[in-house]
Amino acid sequence: MPSLSTHVLDAARGAPASGLAVDLLEGDVVLESAVTDPDGRVAWGSAPGAGVLRVRFATGPWFAAAGRETFFPVVEVTAELTEGSEHVHLALLLSPFAYTTYRGS
Repeated sequence: MPSLSTHVLDAARGAPASGLAVDLLEGDVVLESAVTDPDGRVAWGSAPGAGVLRVRFATGPWFAAAGRETFFPVVEVTAELTEGSEHVHLALLLSPFAYTTYRGS
C-alpha cells in the first residue's frame, strides 16, 4: 500500500502555503482532511491502494484569509495509483491566477 504526501508552494510569494485545507477523496468520499504544516506539507500515512484518488485544495478560503483574490476557489487533482507504488508525492505550485502540479519524489 503506497504512502501519499503533498507539498504546496505559493509561487507568487516564493514561500510554503501553510494553513491550507486539503482533502483526500476516493470518488465523492472524503477519506481524510488535513491542513498544510508551516512548510506547506501534508503526509498521509497510506493511500487506500491502487485506484483513482482526488486531492482537493481549498485555495479560495486560503487566499481570502490573506486578503488576496484568486481565480481558482478550489484546485482538485485526480491521480491514479497503481499496484506496486511505494510512495506518491503530489506537488502543487500555486498563485492567485495559475497553478501547476506534478508527481514528485
